[in-house]
Amino acid sequence: MKTSSSLRVSPLFLALLGVTAAGCVLATFDSGVARSAGVILIVLGGWASSLCLHEFGHAVTAYRGGDREVRAKGYLTLDPRLYTDPVLSIVLPLLFVAIGGIPLPGGAVWINHGALGSRRTESMVSLAGPSTNLILGLLLTVVVSTVQMPFGLAAGLSYLAFLQVIAFVLNMLPVPGLDGYGAIEPWLSRPARELGAKARPWAPLILFAVIIGIPFAGSAFFSLAYAVFDLVGGQAAYAAEGMSLFRFWE
Repeated sequence: MKTSSSLRVSPLFLALLGVTAAGCVLATFDSGVARSAGVILIVLGGWASSLCLHEFGHAVTAYRGGDREVRAKGYLTLDPRLYTDPVLSIVLPLLFVAIGGIPLPGGAVWINHGALGSRRTESMVSLAGPSTNLILGLLLTVVVSTVQMPFGLAAGLSYLAFLQVIAFVLNMLPVPGLDGYGAIEPWLSRPARELGAKARPWAPLILFAVIIGIPFAGSAFFSLAYAVFDLVGGQAAYAAEGMSLFRFWE
């Protein structure tokens, strides 16, 4: 990788990976306290790292599509501070994960859509983020399935993988403010895009309220998430144990 400050990997992102690695070590211990602490670090550190990778996916796809401003803005460094507001982009999503809710979409990179060459490129930029989550989920499930490891480590990595799948399914919904809508937005009529722009600030919040507050909607959403998790080779039993270790207070 080039040594330019606009391309070097942020030390903060490396620190997040370090937290995740420390969690992996703790999760191998037989002690229940150490195992739970390890899973907590795996999930929080891994999820924060995946938020950065999600936004990096958007940014690097936009860069390849013609938007050179993302490099000057530092989006290619994986620095969590640069993906909009740290509280809304990192802290709040981590809080939702910690209380067992649906993992909120994290930050956002500001793309110069006028610099992108085509509507297809705009769609690819939107799809790059959730695709990153799906790839991460797949890689994690492959590791758990093919590498012999202690139970706590397998459970923690499986729960982190399931969160990646949830993020993919959630972001792919065609709701204004989410990446699934961003992928189809360039192909919509002007009136439809204007309506979507008005709905963008509050539509995701309504979606979360529906999923959390209406049992049928929540059941349908998580059934879909588990179906995708199964397709990528995930083991639901390990993920459930990982969630139990993560939410130790219940």
